[in-house]
Amino acid sequence: MVQRREPRTNPKLNAYRTGLRRGLISARLMMTTPGEILGTVVPIAILIGVLIWMQRFEVEDLGVGAGTMALPGILAMSALFSAVMGIVSLLALDRTNGTLLRSKSVPRGTTGYLVGEITANAMVTLLSTVLVLAVGLMIFDDLVFDTPWRWALFTAVTLLGLVAMLAIGAVLGALMNNPKYMGLVMMPMMGLIAVSGIFFPLAVMPAWLQAVAQAFPLYWFGLGMRASLLPDSMASVEVAGSWRIEWVFIVLAAWAVAGLVLAPKLLGRMARRESGSTLAARRQSMHEVMGV
Repeated sequence: MVQRREPRTNPKLNAYRTGLRRGLISARLMMTTPGEILGTVVPIAILIGVLIWMQRFEVEDLGVGAGTMALPGILAMSALFSAVMGIVSLLALDRTNGTLLRSKSVPRGTTGYLVGEITANAMVTLLSTVLVLAVGLMIFDDLVFDTPWRWALFTAVTLLGLVAMLAIGAVLGALMNNPKYMGLVMMPMMGLIAVSGIFFPLAVMPAWLQAVAQAFPLYWFGLGMRASLLPDSMASVEVAGSWRIEWVFIVLAAWAVAGLVLAPKLLGRMARRESGSTLAARRQSMHEVMGV
């Protein structure tokens, strides 16, 4: 008797494929829903307006407008907020509304859920980055983005920086069990932005603050963006008087690898701890905080 053999599939690979499909669907909804579009376009319009206002001022001795100088840092900051806070808030909210708990009812459903949300977040972040860059290139004529090397550098820094930010967001999201603690992530992030050379050269700050900023990926993300978009003469205002491209990739890659190694372990532990009782306790805590 000949027995029919069942096709053998890799469960983990199937979960990733399912997650990618889910992410593509979520991204398409986010890019076509009027409310989501408005939530993306309005912050971009505000950022562009701020940059245009800043362009009225010129950086002394360099002949470059302040808006042009700030654009690369704004791109890095926007990616940080979209990637890190997007993933953190999503995981915190979905733990509260039961979405994450329901995903456990499907084999490897948690993996598919996380892959899908990270995929959707990455696509929306990349779209926002491209839109801001396109508008910036049309408005600021002192940007330098006219060689294949600069295109390649911008693309590589953007992708590697985004991977690092998403991994960090997944780690922080796995550690946060309630949306009411979002401020514990937001406040340090605002402080990091303030000292990372986004709006002014890091070299003007005290040495100890320079050391703190250079320990985190945001400074290097912004530095890589500046190296790909600004005239080479602007490197003179950086900490070492150069773009330090090799260190941009080393530091971003180190953070990306650390986050990608740590995030799955923390997310797996988070998913295993989800239960009906923990969900009920979390909702009760939220109700008490909101006074409902």
